[in-house]
Amino acid sequence: MTQPPSQQPPQGGFGAPQEPPQGSPPPAAPGQPPQGQPPAQPPQMPATPPTPPPAQPGYGYPQAPGQAPGYGYPQQPGPYNQPGPYGQQPGPYGQQPGPYAQQPGPYGRQPQPGYGYPQQQYPGAPVPGGPGGTGGGNPFKGKPAVIIGAAVAAAIVVAGGVFLATSGGDDDKKPVAQASTDDKAPSGSPSVDEGDGSGDGRPADDDLNAGRKPGEAKVLWLQKNDVDLPRNGADVYGPWVVGDTVVKGMYRAVSGYSVADGKQKWTLKLPADMCAAPSQTTADGKIVIGVKNGTTDKADCSDLQMIDLNTGKAGWKKSIKKNGIWDMMSDISLAISGDTVTVGRTSNSNAYRVSDGKELFGKPAGNCQPFAFAGGPKLIAASSCRTDDIDNPQHQIQEIDPATGKPKWTYRPARGWEIDRVYSVSPLVVSLTQSEKKKWSILAIKENGTLRSQLVGDKGDKFAPDCGSAFAIFGKSLDGCVGVAADANTFYMATEPDSSGTARTNKVVAFNLNTGKPKWKAAAPAEQIVKPLRMEGGSVLLYVEAGYNKGGGIATLAPTGGAPKMLLRHPESTAQIESSFYNAKIVYADGRSFIASGRVSASNDKEELETKTMMAFGK
Repeated sequence: MTQPPSQQPPQGGFGAPQEPPQGSPPPAAPGQPPQGQPPAQPPQMPATPPTPPPAQPGYGYPQAPGQAPGYGYPQQPGPYNQPGPYGQQPGPYGQQPGPYAQQPGPYGRQPQPGYGYPQQQYPGAPVPGGPGGTGGGNPFKGKPAVIIGAAVAAAIVVAGGVFLATSGGDDDKKPVAQASTDDKAPSGSPSVDEGDGSGDGRPADDDLNAGRKPGEAKVLWLQKNDVDLPRNGADVYGPWVVGDTVVKGMYRAVSGYSVADGKQKWTLKLPADMCAAPSQTTADGKIVIGVKNGTTDKADCSDLQMIDLNTGKAGWKKSIKKNGIWDMMSDISLAISGDTVTVGRTSNSNAYRVSDGKELFGKPAGNCQPFAFAGGPKLIAASSCRTDDIDNPQHQIQEIDPATGKPKWTYRPARGWEIDRVYSVSPLVVSLTQSEKKKWSILAIKENGTLRSQLVGDKGDKFAPDCGSAFAIFGKSLDGCVGVAADANTFYMATEPDSSGTARTNKVVAFNLNTGKPKWKAAAPAEQIVKPLRMEGGSVLLYVEAGYNKGGGIATLAPTGGAPKMLLRHPESTAQIESSFYNAKIVYADGRSFIASGRVSASNDKEELETKTMMAFGK
């Protein structure tokens, strides 16, 4: 194994806290850094000190209109607290790393409200008769005091943004190196609106394709919720497309639907709440999900269930091996690479073979313990190392062998920087944050684990990667972000939408991974917002978001920039439906696009059954 680099970072660096933005503006590049080190010359910074975030009410439920919602739940929709075609987005990730080195930082994420007109009722709102109109609830019931303390600390800083490569005092350091027998058969088939107005209780004269214009895609089908959910709703996992089936999980079931007409092909009932899932499946369509080990408030996310998404058949099931008394199992994250599924959590980890459930490796020896993994063509582990100063954490990132868990190389950023996200596994592009100084940095790492470059953008650009929503306190997934994509030599990232009026727009910035500098910028279609999804045939695949009177769609952007080219233009006549999905998740496969809600909730049972959960478009 390659030892961690031992270079001493230069003095000076990324700087002092700044006014918390909605995104993260990187400053102008002062020059190409030497290998293993970022630029030494600090760029300019605003002279004004940060404005501390306003005090927030208790963690848990959304607040009444006009009040700030509690930490961990969706924000009030609309820019400037007004309804409009787009919902407001929190900072670059909607999260901040926590102050405790032993805990993997960032402690929890704030969900991002989806763009929509009109906006959906606050997801997670308690029904009448719940614990107060503005929430209350106790999410820490049965949790150790250290969790409560860390979560409260996270709540204090969650409203602040972090800056990409910000500058400041000379004492700052840069982030550079130093089986189950359960064979239940799937069942099912709920009703689905196929676009002719006859399904799911829509008016008979409401044909979703009636207003379709030449060149626009068809609405293949629209689903509404058919599950009686608990009072605060439930997160949606997926969707995953496997062959001719699109699959999503929610609450106590995983269901597969026909990509062509949306009719349910199978459903697998779960004994308790689904609580974790990887962002991708194995090559042959298998997945391992997390299921709670009971139905009470004290239940942990500690059971694993393998499912073949082609058929809906349940495979092996087992409880996660607990690694000592401090293995709390309250929040886990899953990632799949090859035939390996990893289970990351606070200061502990395990890995199992997807095909048969055999444990492959567990908690490694030493002071550095993985807390989360990123999967795909490579397996990347983010670890927190035990130190003598909890306010000055030491993280490290490794590529590990999926079969043995042995590191192929180790890269350590400077003390105080916490690994936040992995935007791309191959090439490796990593996001790091410093919570106390509200700073953000993005590094590209070479195949051998040494620094390739540090991304430094143009002054004034603000970036907004979308990493979804979750209500975990410690659990976090490293991968699964949209708004970012990468090929061998270029990293593509969407900017935060501008704030001029209601018809907002943004652009995609391409960075040279060898120098860290911007190569070009490409504007979104007029009055619309784009998000990179992944690479497709050498081009950047984009989701073009729907606006008030503009349908969304799927487009590509050439690796040399220019104007996006539409592959699938969604109908303008269904733009309001398309934009109403909360925290929308977008999948494009085989010429079809699927939009799924990231969370389903409503204030009463009737509204819950009217909540739209998934929509499909095609030619």
